[in-house]
Amino acid sequence: MTFTQLANQFSPLDFIAVAASLLTWLATTHLIENPPKNRPSVSRLMAFYRREWMVHYVERSARIFDAQIMGNLRQSTAFFASSSMIAIGGLVALIGNTDQIAGLTQDLAQKADSTSVLEIKLMLVLLFVGNAFLKFVWSHRLFGYCSVLMGAVPNDKDHPAAMSRAHKAADVNITAARSFNRGIRAIYFGLASAAWLLGPIMLLVGISVTVIVLGRREFASQSRAALLRDPR
Repeated sequence: MTFTQLANQFSPLDFIAVAASLLTWLATTHLIENPPKNRPSVSRLMAFYRREWMVHYVERSARIFDAQIMGNLRQSTAFFASSSMIAIGGLVALIGNTDQIAGLTQDLAQKADSTSVLEIKLMLVLLFVGNAFLKFVWSHRLFGYCSVLMGAVPNDKDHPAAMSRAHKAADVNITAARSFNRGIRAIYFGLASAAWLLGPIMLLVGISVTVIVLGRREFASQSRAALLRDPR
């Protein structure tokens, strides 16, 4: 089957829906990471507190609590990375045998898609999940770097290198958290893109719901209100 023949099996609305999902994914990430100054996102607020954490870490003599936090952060990234890998394996298996979902999509969408079309639709989900896996793996590694940097912070607040190293650890910690959050958002959009199996309209609906959920959690959630009570 040529590319033209394959493309002819999709409607213009399919192309619009896929383009909208990719552009919305990128735009949402940009807005959350670069919010308006008068309306910071939860991610931006947490970056402030991550930096404050490292500042107070310099003055803390007993650092067991900080080590436990870093351990929990690395466990979270490892869990999501392994879960994403399992999901990738499942998607690859489905792409190789679309008969398992062909009947289901035909019953729900009242339309029979060819094997090639179903494979392309699953590849969109695989794109998001694969991106999430890479983000989680990189986040896990960066949290490991942060742990080493924290261990290199002198246990003396008057040491000339203490605050400088603490700020380095904060920068790496913030970068790790940004990669982790990008991975989470990719999972969100991956779940939404699975709706394409039911047609382009359902894909647009899924993307819209995802944007609303992400927007609420980053800009209108109770957790954000709690963080804003005492931003300093």
